Amino acid sequence: MKKSEFKEYLKNEIREVLSEEEEKATPDDVATQEELNAELEKTEKLKKQLDSMTEDVDDDMEPSNKDINKKDPVAKIATKLSATDKEMKTVVNKWKKSEGVEKSDLLKRLKDLTKIKKELEGLL
Repeated sequence: MKKSEFKEYLKNEIREVLSEEEEKATPDDVATQEELNAELEKTEKLKKQLDSMTEDVDDDMEPSNKDINKKDPVAKIATKLSATDKEMKTVVNKWKKSEGVEKSDLLKRLKDLTKIKKELEGLL
């Protein structure tokens, strides 16, 4: 096939493909699309209603962080427990680096923190 024949063949193929894509929609296609659009609108309305209902339920069911901290002693205990864990980790790191009297003081503090931690875990 010559170059000019190939170019002509390629142009024809491109025109055919493009003309297939440009076919007009049939009345059945239009009707189907209208039905789909109507269903989509119904779905959007129902979703909005559901979202508004969910927000109302969430407000009634779940307490805020302030409510939890004020009323729930378990949350306070959990907070103290996490603070104790954090302090124990820092004391352990200091204990590893220290020597002599400071090391024994840190060991005593670790023992105290361990007792506190066990008491807090017992309360949970």
